[in-house]
Amino acid sequence: KLFSWLTGLFSLVLSLLDSVLPQLRYTVHEELEHGAFVGNIAEDLGLDANKLSTRRFRTVSASKKQYLEVNLENGVLFVNDRIDREQLCEQSPYCSFHLQVVIENPLELYIVEVEILDVNDNSPSFPWGEFNLDISESAIPGSRFSLESAQDLDVGDNSLRSYLLSVNEHFVLDIQTRSDGSKFAELILESPLDREQQKTHQMVLTAVDGGLPERSSTTQINIVVLDANDNAPVFDQNFYKVRLVENVPEGTVVIKLNASDLDEGSNGEIAYTFSGHAPMKVRELFTVDSLTGEIKVKGLVDYEKARMHEIYVQAKDKGPSAVAVHCRVLVSVVDVNDNLPEVILTSVSTPVREDAPPGTVIAVISVMDPDSGENGNVHCEIPHHVPFQLYSPFKNHYTLVTNDFLDRETVSEYNVTITARDMGSPPLFTKKSLLVQVYDINDNVPWFKQPSYTVYLTENNAPGASVFTVTAQDADVDQNSYLSYSILESVIQAMPVSTYMSINSDNGNIYALRSFDHEELRKIQHWHFQVQATDSGVPPVSSNVTINMFILDENDNRPVFLPPYSEPGSVNTENTPYSAEAGYFVAKIRAVDADSGYNALLSYYLTEPKGTNLFRIGNSNGEIRTKRRMSDNDLKSHQLCVLVSDHGEPSLSATVTVDVVVVESMDDVRPSLRQVPIKEDSFSDLNLYLLIAIVSVSVIFLLSLIGLIAAKCYRTDGSFRGYSAPVVTTHPDGSWSYSKSTQQYNVCFSSDTLKSDVVVFPSPFPPADAELITRHVGTCYVFCLRGGESRNSCWKFSQRLGS
Repeated sequence: KLFSWLTGLFSLVLSLLDSVLPQLRYTVHEELEHGAFVGNIAEDLGLDANKLSTRRFRTVSASKKQYLEVNLENGVLFVNDRIDREQLCEQSPYCSFHLQVVIENPLELYIVEVEILDVNDNSPSFPWGEFNLDISESAIPGSRFSLESAQDLDVGDNSLRSYLLSVNEHFVLDIQTRSDGSKFAELILESPLDREQQKTHQMVLTAVDGGLPERSSTTQINIVVLDANDNAPVFDQNFYKVRLVENVPEGTVVIKLNASDLDEGSNGEIAYTFSGHAPMKVRELFTVDSLTGEIKVKGLVDYEKARMHEIYVQAKDKGPSAVAVHCRVLVSVVDVNDNLPEVILTSVSTPVREDAPPGTVIAVISVMDPDSGENGNVHCEIPHHVPFQLYSPFKNHYTLVTNDFLDRETVSEYNVTITARDMGSPPLFTKKSLLVQVYDINDNVPWFKQPSYTVYLTENNAPGASVFTVTAQDADVDQNSYLSYSILESVIQAMPVSTYMSINSDNGNIYALRSFDHEELRKIQHWHFQVQATDSGVPPVSSNVTINMFILDENDNRPVFLPPYSEPGSVNTENTPYSAEAGYFVAKIRAVDADSGYNALLSYYLTEPKGTNLFRIGNSNGEIRTKRRMSDNDLKSHQLCVLVSDHGEPSLSATVTVDVVVVESMDDVRPSLRQVPIKEDSFSDLNLYLLIAIVSVSVIFLLSLIGLIAAKCYRTDGSFRGYSAPVVTTHPDGSWSYSKSTQQYNVCFSSDTLKSDVVVFPSPFPPADAELITRHVGTCYVFCLRGGESRNSCWKFSQRLGS
């Protein structure tokens, strides 16, 4: 017993949780004019009426019409559209509809029930203006005769209350009440009829409702007195009860009635028809076979419209003075799961910011199912792979909220499918798609494909020409992805970078504002600046990229001879003794080129006199020497035209003329600083010791100088730190050989270039595919050859001091 009691209590709690009580309830009469006051919903809910608009206060009705509306200025609930209770609820004794109140910021949800009160706006009405009734004269007092029932669309006190019969001497009215509370009247014979005295009787039947003021309607009853038919049909039972499943096809037999009559012939043949008590709704849904007594389905039986139908049938024989007998059939409609759940989006807030915190409300959802029991119990769900979840504050009401942070760059929109499924067997479901778009915020920094770019620009460029284009990308969209480019302020040779370069803020094109001179900018052949890409978001974000600029040399400078051969108007004359041996040093021509690399690599040639074979010149060092001993046939004066040309493309050159005079003895000629004899006729021991000492000091000095230069170059230019150290070999004649995978030459001039120089040349010349890189550090020129076939070759450096 205790277990049964606990089970019943648990079932009762579940049934109570199955319904949701509204927070507010209003009553309103039907047929009120537009603007009629219903109630102050803001005051009743405890809300600030001044904040209704800002909090997006709105009401949502489950019906198709918006019968009620709220004034957002004062919170008054008023009638918006005419309410016809009979159209809305037909003849249901209780009529109401629900309003859903949705308030945002923060989200609040209320359920308001509005009860519609009936007014007496419909009069009772009879189906016909006249009613014919045949009564046998043999009818005994107390016999009952059914009359046509009046129909009143109003309910409650406004519905049909009573019937009135005009004054007569034979009949009185007996008013009865159906199970649903409606009234019907029967005629009771109070005194016998005599056909011979009066064949017909006319009476007026009046139907009166209970409204204020009351309404009524009348019908005329025509009674024809028939000859006696002393046996009336008899039903098996006066009351039948059947169950009928809704939506059964037309023609389905509900029940077969059976009535019997003891008479014979036409007096015993029975015809079945609806009695006058059968409502019009029943006549539309069912038919009665007059011969067999079968009640069949005629229309659509819908449980959601009516759960029960009362059918009144009469049986009447075909004899004269036939008397009709009546029975009542109660049809209970059985519900089937024939209605799909309905999903209603009452409020949708989209797009959603991608930085919206978890729990942000996306939509307010309502579900409806007109079925009953488990067939009308609906459950909603969404896919698990979306970052949203459904929360149900009330039964059949849901809110769709975020359960994680969103990232528009990963997923820009979600097509959320909401599935509403009932608990019927088999279950029915409805799917509704909700497109949730993610609103972009400026959460991505512009980025470049490389951390830095290297731009090689040849000197003598045209001012205003585009030299390079930088492009950045931004994963955001729309305004947050619109990029503008700018050059960050920096200084180059004490001048702002904006005086050198400019950039198009829209497309990232970089322009040179001036023509660059490699020789003028020799100290800053490599310089850099930064370009910033900034998006248009709020707040904007930016990123930088480094642009490394290299000004490449162009062969735009001719070689220039060094003094004394560069002095304007000077006569370049050199003396040579007649007794000079082959290889005798006559003079040394020196030239420089302001360009770099191959453009500054010079070669010397003798162009005049043509055909002579007395003198030669070193291609790399410019030393003029004799090729052989002189003979008596040789001229005493020779005019030599020396051509020096660089290795640029195209090559540039310069010429100088040197007059070589042959003399008998050099004693008669004043020594010239330009002449350095390399061989003496007599060589004493003292001279030998002096020469050894000079050479030793020079070697030590030169080695120290090379070490100092190498250390200085290593400290000043970090780009050479990765190079491997060269292998240095000292030769007895005072020359050095360098061997390295990347050849590096240090060419240094002292402050007095007339007194010393270092001529560096490869032997043989580097291949055409080698790359020559020049650096200027202090007073040093650093030549580096990379690539080609010379990677593992050795280069010889020769040094010779001028006189």
